[in-house]
This record gives sequence, structure tokens and C-alpha cells, in this order.
Amino acid sequence: MGADSVPRREVVTGEPAATRSAGSHPGPARASDAGATEDVPPVRALMRRQARLALSAVALLVTLLGLLPLLLRLVPPLDAQGHAPLLVWLALGLAPYPVLLCIGRWYVRHAERHEDEYVAAAPSKEP
Repeated sequence: MGADSVPRREVVTGEPAATRSAGSHPGPARASDAGATEDVPPVRALMRRQARLALSAVALLVTLLGLLPLLLRLVPPLDAQGHAPLLVWLALGLAPYPVLLCIGRWYVRHAERHEDEYVAAAPSKEP
């Protein structure tokens, strides 16, 4: 069996570029679309509120977890046998997770509240 008897493999991943039309992929929505211009300011306000909330959550997280090394600095270094105190391991292994959970829960509750307020303030569009 030579190399001539083995069929050539071809990988087909989509239509050839020559057969696709230029308008086959829809583009992004434009502000000139019907009804889009009246939604822009409230959506931008919602996005600003969400961004401000996200930055607050990150700042809170960095502040609380950034104080952890300072807290650990107060712990005496090593005991007589050269072992690190149990408090250091507990602080490093367990302390960040409840903080992350609480900040995440706080963020999600506030983000959902912002979205609910936006939906409640938006006029309903019935066909």
C-alpha cells in the first residue's frame, strides 16, 4: 500500500468565503433603529450605577483583604518548635472566603435592585 491509495483528508469549517454574501452577518444595533434613541439615557444611567457599584465592591474587597497582611503582622512569628501559629493558617485559609461571599451577595442584591428599578421605570412596550 503506497501513499497513493490513502484518500486525502480535508477539514471543512464553513462556507467558502467566495460564496458568502457581504450581508450575511448582522451588524451591531444602531442608535438610529426605531425606539433605540429613547432607551439610551436610562441604559447609560443604569450602566453608570452598575459600574459604580462594581468599583465599590472591588474597593471594599481590596480594603478588607488588604488589611489581612497587617493583621497577620501582629501575630507572633514562630513558636519554640519553629511552627507557625494556628491563627495564621486559619486567617489565610478561612478568613477570605466569608468576606468574598458577603461582598458578592451584597453586590448581586444591589445589582438586581438597580435592574428592577430600571425595568419598573421603563415604559412597557406592547405591540
